[in-house]
Amino acid sequence: MDKLLIRGGRPLQGQVAISGAKNAALPELCAALLTAEPVVLQNVPKLQDVSTMLKLIRNMGVAAEREDGCVRIDAGRLSTPEAPYELVKTMRASVLALGPLLARFGEATVSLPGGCAIGSRPVDQHIKGLQAMGAHIVVEHGYIIARLPEGWKRLKGARITTDMVTVTGTENFLMAAALAEGETVLENAAQEPEITDLAEMLIAMGAKIEGHGTSRIRIQGVEQLHGCEHAVVADRIEAGTFLCAVAAAGGDALLRHARADHLDAVIEKLREAGAQVHAVEGGVHVRSAGAATLRAQGFRTTEYPGFPTDMQAQFMALNTVAQGTATVTETIFENRFMHVNELVRLGARIQVDGRVAISEGVPRLSGATVMATDLRASASLVIAGLVAEGETVVDRIYHLDRGYDCMEAKLRGLGADIERIR
Repeated sequence: MDKLLIRGGRPLQGQVAISGAKNAALPELCAALLTAEPVVLQNVPKLQDVSTMLKLIRNMGVAAEREDGCVRIDAGRLSTPEAPYELVKTMRASVLALGPLLARFGEATVSLPGGCAIGSRPVDQHIKGLQAMGAHIVVEHGYIIARLPEGWKRLKGARITTDMVTVTGTENFLMAAALAEGETVLENAAQEPEITDLAEMLIAMGAKIEGHGTSRIRIQGVEQLHGCEHAVVADRIEAGTFLCAVAAAGGDALLRHARADHLDAVIEKLREAGAQVHAVEGGVHVRSAGAATLRAQGFRTTEYPGFPTDMQAQFMALNTVAQGTATVTETIFENRFMHVNELVRLGARIQVDGRVAISEGVPRLSGATVMATDLRASASLVIAGLVAEGETVVDRIYHLDRGYDCMEAKLRGLGADIERIR
Protein backbone atom coordinates (compact mmCIF):
# COMPACT_ATOMS: atom_id res chain seq x y z
CA MET A 1 0.00 0.00 0.00
CA ASP A 2 1.50 3.34 -1.07
CA LYS A 3 2.43 6.06 1.41
CA LEU A 4 3.71 9.61 1.15
CA LEU A 5 6.86 10.71 2.94
CA ILE A 6 7.01 14.47 3.52
CA ARG A 7 9.86 16.46 5.00
CA GLY A 8 8.30 19.75 5.99
CA GLY A 9 9.54 23.29 6.19
CA ARG A 10 10.02 24.22 2.53
CA PRO A 11 8.18 27.13 0.88
CA LEU A 12 6.33 26.42 -2.36
CA GLN A 13 7.49 28.35 -5.43
CA GLY A 14 6.69 28.21 -9.13
CA GLN A 15 3.78 27.07 -11.27
CA VAL A 16 1.39 24.13 -11.14
CA ALA A 17 -1.23 23.06 -13.68
CA ILE A 18 -4.66 22.36 -12.20
CA SER A 19 -6.27 19.25 -13.69
CA GLY A 20 -9.81 18.73 -14.90
CA ALA A 21 -12.45 18.36 -12.20
CA LYS A 22 -13.25 14.85 -11.01
CA ASN A 23 -16.77 15.95 -10.09
CA ALA A 24 -17.35 17.18 -13.65
CA ALA A 25 -15.61 14.33 -15.47
CA LEU A 26 -17.65 11.58 -13.78
CA PRO A 27 -21.15 12.84 -14.75
CA GLU A 28 -19.85 13.80 -18.21
CA LEU A 29 -18.63 10.26 -18.81
CA CYS A 30 -22.18 9.15 -17.97
CA ALA A 31 -23.66 11.85 -20.24
CA ALA A 32 -21.89 10.15 -23.16
CA LEU A 33 -24.33 7.25 -22.66
CA LEU A 34 -27.15 9.51 -23.91
CA THR A 35 -26.08 9.28 -27.57
CA ALA A 36 -25.10 6.58 -30.07
CA GLU A 37 -22.52 8.96 -31.57
CA PRO A 38 -18.91 9.31 -30.36
CA VAL A 39 -18.16 11.80 -27.59
CA VAL A 40 -14.65 13.17 -26.96
CA LEU A 41 -13.80 14.51 -23.50
CA GLN A 42 -10.61 16.50 -23.07
CA ASN A 43 -8.76 17.49 -19.88
CA VAL A 44 -9.91 14.31 -18.13
CA PRO A 45 -7.91 13.85 -14.90
CA LYS A 46 -5.93 10.67 -14.30
CA LEU A 47 -7.73 9.45 -11.20
CA GLN A 48 -8.85 6.16 -9.73
CA ASP A 49 -12.53 7.23 -9.77
CA VAL A 50 -12.27 8.03 -13.49
CA SER A 51 -10.74 4.60 -14.15
CA THR A 52 -13.59 2.99 -12.20
CA MET A 53 -16.22 4.89 -14.20
CA LEU A 54 -14.56 3.85 -17.47
CA LYS A 55 -14.55 0.24 -16.27
CA LEU A 56 -18.25 0.59 -15.41
CA ILE A 57 -19.33 1.87 -18.83
CA ARG A 58 -17.09 -0.61 -20.66
CA ASN A 59 -18.87 -3.34 -18.70
CA MET A 60 -22.08 -2.13 -20.39
CA GLY A 61 -20.60 -2.68 -23.85
CA VAL A 62 -19.39 0.89 -24.40
CA ALA A 63 -16.14 1.51 -26.27
CA ALA A 64 -13.93 3.90 -24.29
CA GLU A 65 -10.37 4.78 -25.27
CA ARG A 66 -8.10 6.97 -23.19
CA GLU A 67 -4.88 8.74 -24.15
CA ASP A 68 -3.08 11.79 -22.73
CA GLY A 69 -6.02 13.30 -20.86
CA CYS A 70 -8.44 12.65 -23.72
CA VAL A 71 -11.21 10.03 -23.59
CA ARG A 72 -13.21 8.93 -26.64
CA ILE A 73 -16.50 7.20 -25.81
CA ASP A 74 -18.77 5.39 -28.25
CA ALA A 75 -21.98 4.10 -26.66
CA GLY A 76 -23.51 3.11 -29.99
CA ARG A 77 -23.33 -0.58 -29.10
CA LEU A 78 -24.26 -0.34 -25.43
CA SER A 79 -25.79 -3.75 -24.69
CA THR A 80 -26.20 -3.99 -20.92
CA PRO A 81 -27.85 -1.00 -19.18
CA GLU A 82 -26.70 -2.18 -15.78
CA ALA A 83 -24.26 -1.00 -13.11
CA PRO A 84 -23.33 -4.01 -10.93
CA TYR A 85 -22.47 -3.83 -7.25
CA GLU A 86 -18.90 -5.03 -7.83
CA LEU A 87 -18.13 -1.70 -9.50
CA VAL A 88 -20.60 0.64 -7.81
CA LYS A 89 -19.40 -0.30 -4.30
CA THR A 90 -16.06 1.42 -4.92
CA MET A 91 -17.54 4.74 -6.11
CA ARG A 92 -20.87 6.31 -5.20
CA ALA A 93 -20.89 8.47 -8.35
CA SER A 94 -21.86 5.33 -10.27
CA VAL A 95 -25.51 6.22 -9.52
CA LEU A 96 -25.09 8.90 -12.22
CA ALA A 97 -25.60 6.15 -14.82
CA LEU A 98 -29.25 5.80 -13.73
CA GLY A 99 -30.71 8.86 -15.47
CA PRO A 100 -28.91 8.52 -18.82
CA LEU A 101 -29.63 4.77 -19.16
CA LEU A 102 -33.30 5.19 -18.30
CA ALA A 103 -33.71 8.16 -20.65
CA ARG A 104 -32.09 6.52 -23.66
CA PHE A 105 -33.00 2.85 -23.25
CA GLY A 106 -36.16 3.00 -21.16
CA GLU A 107 -34.64 0.78 -18.49
CA ALA A 108 -31.77 0.75 -16.03
CA THR A 109 -30.53 -1.48 -13.24
CA VAL A 110 -28.09 0.22 -10.91
CA SER A 111 -26.76 -1.13 -7.64
CA LEU A 112 -27.33 0.91 -4.54
CA PRO A 113 -23.97 2.40 -3.52
CA GLY A 114 -22.31 1.10 -0.40
CA GLY A 115 -21.61 3.00 2.79
CA CYS A 116 -19.59 6.20 2.76
CA ALA A 117 -16.94 7.09 5.30
CA ILE A 118 -17.93 10.76 5.54
CA GLY A 119 -21.64 10.20 6.05
CA SER A 120 -25.00 9.35 4.53
CA ARG A 121 -25.70 10.33 0.94
CA PRO A 122 -29.13 8.81 0.25
CA VAL A 123 -30.36 8.24 -3.31
CA ASP A 124 -34.03 8.63 -2.45
CA GLN A 125 -34.08 12.07 -4.08
CA HIS A 126 -32.89 10.54 -7.36
CA ILE A 127 -35.67 7.97 -7.22
CA LYS A 128 -38.40 10.50 -6.37
CA GLY A 129 -37.34 12.82 -9.19
CA LEU A 130 -37.29 10.10 -11.83
CA GLN A 131 -40.64 8.80 -10.58
CA ALA A 132 -42.03 12.29 -11.10
CA MET A 133 -40.97 11.91 -14.75
CA GLY A 134 -43.03 8.72 -14.99
CA ALA A 135 -40.49 6.00 -14.26
CA HIS A 136 -41.53 2.82 -12.48
CA ILE A 137 -38.84 2.16 -9.89
CA VAL A 138 -38.42 -0.61 -7.36
CA VAL A 139 -35.51 -1.39 -5.07
CA GLU A 140 -34.85 -5.13 -4.84
CA HIS A 141 -31.87 -7.14 -3.62
CA GLY A 142 -29.74 -4.00 -3.36
CA TYR A 143 -30.52 -2.73 -6.86
CA ILE A 144 -32.51 0.20 -8.22
CA ILE A 145 -34.57 -1.23 -11.08
CA ALA A 146 -36.12 1.47 -13.26
CA ARG A 147 -38.44 1.05 -16.25
CA LEU A 148 -40.66 3.19 -18.44
CA PRO A 149 -44.38 2.39 -18.21
CA GLU A 150 -45.67 0.01 -20.88
CA GLY A 151 -46.20 1.84 -24.17
CA TRP A 152 -44.01 4.81 -23.24
CA LYS A 153 -41.09 5.66 -25.49
CA ARG A 154 -39.69 8.51 -23.40
CA LEU A 155 -39.77 9.95 -19.92
CA LYS A 156 -42.19 12.85 -19.43
CA GLY A 157 -41.13 16.33 -18.40
CA ALA A 158 -42.04 17.31 -14.84
CA ARG A 159 -41.46 19.91 -12.14
CA ILE A 160 -39.01 18.41 -9.64
CA THR A 161 -38.41 20.00 -6.25
CA THR A 162 -35.90 18.11 -4.11
CA ASP A 163 -36.11 18.07 -0.32
CA MET A 164 -32.46 19.13 -0.17
CA VAL A 165 -29.88 20.51 -2.55
CA THR A 166 -28.31 17.47 -4.22
CA VAL A 167 -25.49 17.72 -6.73
CA THR A 168 -25.67 14.21 -8.16
CA GLY A 169 -29.47 14.36 -8.09
CA THR A 170 -29.46 17.57 -10.14
CA GLU A 171 -27.01 15.95 -12.57
CA ASN A 172 -29.13 12.81 -12.95
CA PHE A 173 -32.27 14.88 -13.61
CA LEU A 174 -30.43 17.10 -16.11
CA MET A 175 -29.33 14.10 -18.14
CA ALA A 176 -32.67 12.31 -17.94
CA ALA A 177 -34.65 15.44 -18.84
CA ALA A 178 -32.50 16.13 -21.90
CA LEU A 179 -34.25 13.23 -23.69
CA ALA A 180 -37.65 13.50 -21.98
CA GLU A 181 -40.86 14.54 -23.70
CA GLY A 182 -41.77 18.14 -22.85
CA GLU A 183 -40.34 20.54 -20.31
CA THR A 184 -38.70 19.69 -17.01
CA VAL A 185 -38.15 22.34 -14.34
CA LEU A 186 -35.66 21.63 -11.56
CA GLU A 187 -36.36 23.64 -8.41
CA ASN A 188 -33.84 23.84 -5.56
CA ALA A 189 -31.20 22.73 -8.07
CA ALA A 190 -27.53 22.60 -7.09
CA GLN A 191 -25.48 25.48 -8.54
CA GLU A 192 -21.93 24.07 -8.56
CA PRO A 193 -19.65 24.93 -11.50
CA GLU A 194 -19.46 21.21 -12.33
CA ILE A 195 -23.23 21.22 -12.99
CA THR A 196 -22.86 24.25 -15.24
CA ASP A 197 -20.08 22.42 -17.09
CA LEU A 198 -22.27 19.31 -17.52
CA ALA A 199 -25.09 21.48 -18.85
CA GLU A 200 -22.73 23.11 -21.35
CA MET A 201 -21.66 19.66 -22.56
CA LEU A 202 -25.30 18.58 -22.94
CA ILE A 203 -26.07 21.77 -24.88
CA ALA A 204 -23.15 20.95 -27.20
CA MET A 205 -24.86 17.57 -27.72
CA GLY A 206 -28.10 19.27 -28.75
CA ALA A 207 -29.92 19.64 -25.42
CA LYS A 208 -32.05 22.71 -24.65
CA ILE A 209 -31.20 23.95 -21.17
CA GLU A 210 -31.63 27.32 -19.45
CA GLY A 211 -30.81 28.54 -15.96
CA HIS A 212 -27.88 26.24 -15.17
CA GLY A 213 -25.82 27.81 -12.44
CA THR A 214 -29.00 28.97 -10.66
CA SER A 215 -31.45 27.20 -8.35
CA ARG A 216 -34.04 26.84 -11.15
CA ILE A 217 -33.09 24.98 -14.32
CA ARG A 218 -35.40 24.50 -17.32
CA ILE A 219 -34.85 21.66 -19.78
CA GLN A 220 -36.85 21.25 -22.97
CA GLY A 221 -36.48 17.61 -23.97
CA VAL A 222 -35.35 16.60 -27.45
CA GLU A 223 -35.80 13.29 -29.27
CA GLN A 224 -32.09 12.54 -29.56
CA LEU A 225 -28.67 13.92 -28.80
CA HIS A 226 -25.53 13.81 -30.92
CA GLY A 227 -21.83 13.49 -30.22
CA CYS A 228 -19.60 16.39 -29.23
CA GLU A 229 -16.15 17.42 -28.05
CA HIS A 230 -15.94 18.98 -24.61
CA ALA A 231 -13.12 20.02 -22.26
CA VAL A 232 -13.66 19.27 -18.57
CA VAL A 233 -13.62 22.40 -16.38
CA ALA A 234 -10.63 22.91 -14.04
CA ASP A 235 -10.93 21.32 -10.59
CA ARG A 236 -11.79 24.05 -8.09
CA ILE A 237 -11.14 21.75 -5.12
CA GLU A 238 -7.67 20.83 -6.33
CA ALA A 239 -7.01 24.54 -6.88
CA GLY A 240 -8.31 25.37 -3.40
CA THR A 241 -6.11 22.65 -1.90
CA PHE A 242 -2.98 24.13 -3.52
CA LEU A 243 -4.01 27.63 -2.39
CA CYS A 244 -4.17 26.39 1.21
CA ALA A 245 -0.86 24.54 0.84
CA VAL A 246 0.99 27.62 -0.41
CA ALA A 247 -0.66 29.83 2.21
CA ALA A 248 0.35 27.50 5.06
CA ALA A 249 3.84 26.58 3.86
CA GLY A 250 4.61 30.03 2.52
CA GLY A 251 5.76 30.84 -0.99
CA ASP A 252 4.71 32.29 -4.31
CA ALA A 253 2.87 30.20 -6.91
CA LEU A 254 0.76 30.43 -10.04
CA LEU A 255 -2.07 27.92 -10.35
CA ARG A 256 -2.54 27.57 -14.10
CA HIS A 257 -6.07 26.99 -15.41
CA ALA A 258 -7.61 27.64 -11.95
CA ARG A 259 -10.81 29.70 -11.90
CA ALA A 260 -10.95 32.32 -9.14
CA ASP A 261 -14.67 32.87 -9.80
CA HIS A 262 -15.30 29.27 -8.75
CA LEU A 263 -13.54 29.77 -5.39
CA ASP A 264 -14.92 33.04 -4.08
CA ALA A 265 -15.72 31.78 -0.56
CA VAL A 266 -12.33 30.06 -0.12
CA ILE A 267 -10.34 32.95 -1.54
CA GLU A 268 -12.16 35.43 0.71
CA LYS A 269 -11.17 33.39 3.79
CA LEU A 270 -7.58 33.05 2.61
CA ARG A 271 -7.33 36.82 2.15
CA GLU A 272 -8.79 37.38 5.62
CA ALA A 273 -6.18 34.93 6.94
CA GLY A 274 -3.41 37.06 5.43
CA ALA A 275 -2.56 35.36 2.13
CA GLN A 276 -2.44 37.35 -1.10
CA VAL A 277 -4.64 35.71 -3.75
CA HIS A 278 -5.43 37.27 -7.13
CA ALA A 279 -7.02 36.20 -10.38
CA VAL A 280 -4.57 36.60 -13.26
CA GLU A 281 -4.69 35.77 -16.94
CA GLY A 282 -4.70 31.99 -17.24
CA GLY A 283 -5.06 31.18 -13.57
CA VAL A 284 -4.76 32.28 -9.93
CA HIS A 285 -1.68 33.70 -8.18
CA VAL A 286 -1.06 33.15 -4.46
CA ARG A 287 1.64 34.56 -2.21
CA SER A 288 2.14 33.99 1.53
CA ALA A 289 4.82 34.59 4.11
CA GLY A 290 3.81 31.34 5.80
CA ALA A 291 1.85 30.07 8.78
CA ALA A 292 3.43 32.40 11.34
CA THR A 293 1.83 35.41 9.61
CA LEU A 294 -1.64 33.88 9.17
CA ARG A 295 -4.75 34.43 11.30
CA ALA A 296 -7.12 31.52 11.92
CA GLN A 297 -10.52 31.84 10.23
CA GLY A 298 -13.85 30.34 11.22
CA PHE A 299 -16.39 29.28 8.62
CA ARG A 300 -19.52 27.24 8.03
CA THR A 301 -19.74 24.79 5.14
CA THR A 302 -22.76 25.06 2.89
CA GLU A 303 -23.91 24.50 -0.66
CA TYR A 304 -22.27 26.42 -3.50
CA PRO A 305 -21.59 29.33 -3.69
CA GLY A 306 -20.89 29.05 0.05
CA PHE A 307 -17.78 27.53 1.61
CA PRO A 308 -17.46 24.00 0.17
CA THR A 309 -17.44 20.98 2.45
CA ASP A 310 -14.73 19.56 0.18
CA MET A 311 -12.38 22.35 1.38
CA GLN A 312 -13.14 22.09 5.09
CA ALA A 313 -10.34 19.68 6.02
CA GLN A 314 -7.68 21.53 4.01
CA PHE A 315 -8.52 24.90 5.55
CA MET A 316 -8.57 23.33 9.01
CA ALA A 317 -5.00 22.15 8.43
CA LEU A 318 -4.05 25.77 7.73
CA ASN A 319 -5.91 26.92 10.87
CA THR A 320 -3.89 24.55 13.08
CA VAL A 321 -0.74 26.64 12.56
CA ALA A 322 -2.36 30.07 12.18
CA GLN A 323 -2.62 32.57 15.03
CA GLY A 324 -5.76 32.51 17.13
CA THR A 325 -8.80 30.29 17.56
CA ALA A 326 -11.30 29.35 14.85
CA THR A 327 -14.66 27.59 14.87
CA VAL A 328 -15.57 25.39 11.92
CA THR A 329 -19.15 24.14 11.49
CA GLU A 330 -19.80 21.24 9.09
CA THR A 331 -23.40 21.27 7.82
CA ILE A 332 -23.22 18.92 4.82
CA PHE A 333 -21.92 15.60 6.17
CA GLU A 334 -22.37 14.28 9.68
CA ASN A 335 -19.02 12.50 9.95
CA ARG A 336 -16.48 14.71 8.26
CA PHE A 337 -14.07 15.43 11.10
CA MET A 338 -12.18 12.14 10.96
CA HIS A 339 -9.00 13.99 9.97
CA VAL A 340 -9.01 15.79 13.34
CA ASN A 341 -7.50 12.89 15.31
CA GLU A 342 -4.72 12.57 12.75
CA LEU A 343 -3.97 16.31 12.85
CA VAL A 344 -3.83 16.05 16.64
CA ARG A 345 -1.15 13.34 16.23
CA LEU A 346 0.93 16.02 14.49
CA GLY A 347 0.47 18.39 17.43
CA ALA A 348 -2.69 20.29 16.48
CA ARG A 349 -5.08 21.50 19.17
CA ILE A 350 -8.63 20.77 18.05
CA GLN A 351 -11.79 19.98 20.00
CA VAL A 352 -14.86 18.48 18.30
CA ASP A 353 -18.43 18.71 19.53
CA GLY A 354 -20.84 17.14 17.08
CA ARG A 355 -20.64 19.11 13.86
CA VAL A 356 -18.46 21.87 15.35
CA ALA A 357 -14.67 21.84 15.59
CA ILE A 358 -12.69 24.48 17.47
CA SER A 359 -9.00 24.77 16.63
CA GLU A 360 -6.35 26.77 18.46
CA GLY A 361 -3.28 27.60 16.44
CA VAL A 362 0.06 26.19 17.61
CA PRO A 363 3.57 27.53 16.87
CA ARG A 364 4.57 24.34 15.09
CA LEU A 365 3.47 20.84 14.11
CA SER A 366 5.74 17.84 14.56
CA GLY A 367 6.09 15.13 11.93
CA ALA A 368 4.54 11.71 12.64
CA THR A 369 2.88 8.79 10.88
CA VAL A 370 -0.77 9.52 10.13
CA MET A 371 -3.55 7.67 8.33
CA ALA A 372 -5.82 9.06 5.64
CA THR A 373 -9.50 8.31 6.22
CA ASP A 374 -11.08 9.86 3.14
CA LEU A 375 -10.21 11.90 0.06
CA ARG A 376 -10.15 15.44 1.48
CA ALA A 377 -8.78 14.29 4.84
CA SER A 378 -5.80 12.95 2.88
CA ALA A 379 -5.18 16.40 1.42
CA SER A 380 -5.36 18.05 4.84
CA LEU A 381 -2.67 15.69 6.16
CA VAL A 382 -0.43 16.48 3.21
CA ILE A 383 -0.77 20.21 3.91
CA ALA A 384 -0.01 19.63 7.60
CA GLY A 385 3.03 17.54 6.63
CA LEU A 386 4.34 20.37 4.45
CA VAL A 387 4.52 22.69 7.48
CA ALA A 388 5.45 20.16 10.18
CA GLU A 389 8.99 19.83 11.50
CA GLY A 390 10.69 16.58 10.59
CA GLU A 391 9.20 13.71 8.60
CA THR A 392 5.51 12.98 8.15
CA VAL A 393 4.28 9.71 6.64
CA VAL A 394 0.74 9.70 5.25
CA ASP A 395 -0.64 6.17 5.01
CA ARG A 396 -3.57 4.87 2.92
CA ILE A 397 -3.13 7.43 0.16
CA TYR A 398 -5.33 5.44 -2.19
CA HIS A 399 -7.94 7.89 -0.90
CA LEU A 400 -5.81 10.75 -2.24
CA ASP A 401 -5.44 9.09 -5.63
CA ARG A 402 -9.22 9.07 -6.01
CA GLY A 403 -9.32 12.84 -6.37
CA TYR A 404 -5.84 14.29 -7.00
CA ASP A 405 -3.90 13.76 -10.22
CA CYS A 406 -0.22 13.17 -9.30
CA MET A 407 -0.34 15.42 -6.25
CA GLU A 408 3.13 14.55 -5.00
CA ALA A 409 4.68 15.25 -8.42
CA LYS A 410 2.97 18.63 -8.59
CA LEU A 411 4.14 19.54 -5.09
CA ARG A 412 7.70 18.46 -5.92
CA GLY A 413 7.51 20.81 -8.92
CA LEU A 414 6.83 23.62 -6.42
CA GLY A 415 9.83 22.67 -4.28
CA ALA A 416 8.27 20.40 -1.66
CA ASP A 417 10.31 17.50 -0.27
CA ILE A 418 7.77 14.74 -0.85
CA GLU A 419 7.97 11.24 -2.26
CA ARG A 420 5.76 8.23 -2.75
CA ILE A 421 6.82 5.07 -0.96
CA ARG A 422 5.54 1.96 -2.71
